[in-house]
Amino acid sequence: MLPYFPKKIANRGILLYLIVLAVVSLFFRRYAMSWEYMAMGIVWVGGFFFLSNYCGRKWKAITPKRLRRNLFWTAFGLRVAWAVFSYFYYIAKTGMPFEFNAADAAGYWADGAWLATQKWPMIRNYLFTSRNTVSDSGYLFYLTYLYKIIGPDILLTRIVKAALSAATVLLLYRLTARSIGEEVGRMAAVFACFMPNLIFYCGLHLKETEMIFLMVAFLERADYLLRSRKYNFITIALPALLAISLFFFRTVLGAAAVFAFATALLFMNQQTLGKHKRKVLIGWSALAVLTLAGGTITNEVQGYWEDRGENQTAKRDFQTARGNRWAKYATGSVMAPMMFVLPFPTMINVDEQYTQQMVHGGNFVRNFLGIFVLITLYSALFVKKNWRDLSLLGAFVIAYLGIISSSGFANSERFLLPGLPVLLIMAAYGVSLLNKKNYKFVRLWYWVVPVMAFAWAFFKLGSRGLF
Repeated sequence: MLPYFPKKIANRGILLYLIVLAVVSLFFRRYAMSWEYMAMGIVWVGGFFFLSNYCGRKWKAITPKRLRRNLFWTAFGLRVAWAVFSYFYYIAKTGMPFEFNAADAAGYWADGAWLATQKWPMIRNYLFTSRNTVSDSGYLFYLTYLYKIIGPDILLTRIVKAALSAATVLLLYRLTARSIGEEVGRMAAVFACFMPNLIFYCGLHLKETEMIFLMVAFLERADYLLRSRKYNFITIALPALLAISLFFFRTVLGAAAVFAFATALLFMNQQTLGKHKRKVLIGWSALAVLTLAGGTITNEVQGYWEDRGENQTAKRDFQTARGNRWAKYATGSVMAPMMFVLPFPTMINVDEQYTQQMVHGGNFVRNFLGIFVLITLYSALFVKKNWRDLSLLGAFVIAYLGIISSSGFANSERFLLPGLPVLLIMAAYGVSLLNKKNYKFVRLWYWVVPVMAFAWAFFKLGSRGLF
């Protein structure tokens, strides 16, 4: 079992990125990205692969306590550095400390700043009673509470985000080490520490960083509950409350969490879970579902599911009307088989999609790691056949990404982001399983990744009739 990300594979990842960046930029030179986005991509990709290998080797034998300290402060330092840099970068580029074409982010900040001046009864009524939807209510409540303490300071809010994101890395380490093993847990945490997409969102005013923190906290506490021989009211109530909180950030994320927990209850090995505890937790879960039934949360989830086909059609029709002639072919049946490697990197300058260009390096990393996710899936189903022990993680990521792939946001980096932490766990496990037999698929993947990046550039330009 490999205990860290191999240098040979890390170097190949950097080399492939440089090659595909050069090929796409030269072949589509009329629509090449600006030098600054190319530089960002080189830093994102080079930093991830180099540091994942270097720190993975250096930290593989240190004590868990020292590892946690190294992970937190390294992750926190990187995220604060990006938050500060992006703050002034956005001011220079847009005139305000928000991303290009900011809509949700600026709205979140304005609503949070306004609500922070109001009384709590009015805040609760506005967020949880008068609205027809519960999505975003949790994030606005969080911002309101935070702003009542520190004021509506944008940069300080993002430093708090950096701390939450660093804490997410530690939760991911605990979750993976308990469910799979210490070595895989270290590798997954290192991946999360240096993952460009997770760092990138600490420089935005969107809800993804806090939402992912709650999601990983739920998975960690749910896994602890399922595997621990001791349980009480607190250990049962805490994952339940974390799952409920997810509905107030994104309803489908909460639904995926509930589905994952129910799946683990049904399929996890009895020697791991215990027959008596299984009955207790099933009873508790049934009571929770009955409590929520008929409420706003249930109605919203049901409405989203029933309208998923119409939402996808509307999104594709809108894209086609804007000139994206090939968007109609990006249906759920087409995108679903690719859900473990999406989104594709935007390595060209089209439609002023500057944010996508800024984070294209992170998406390339996701594509590159996709083969290790597939190795994990194959091993869990056909080789080690330990899918029951991984049912919580597997059910969550499959349910969430499956819902997104059947919507109109199948290649939206922002909507796919909550699945990333679990994919990093699966990628780390896949790396640890490498041997001479399955490495041939990795060598094949070295050809697939550049094709995906080039094909996506061709698709984006061709669908707009630009060549």
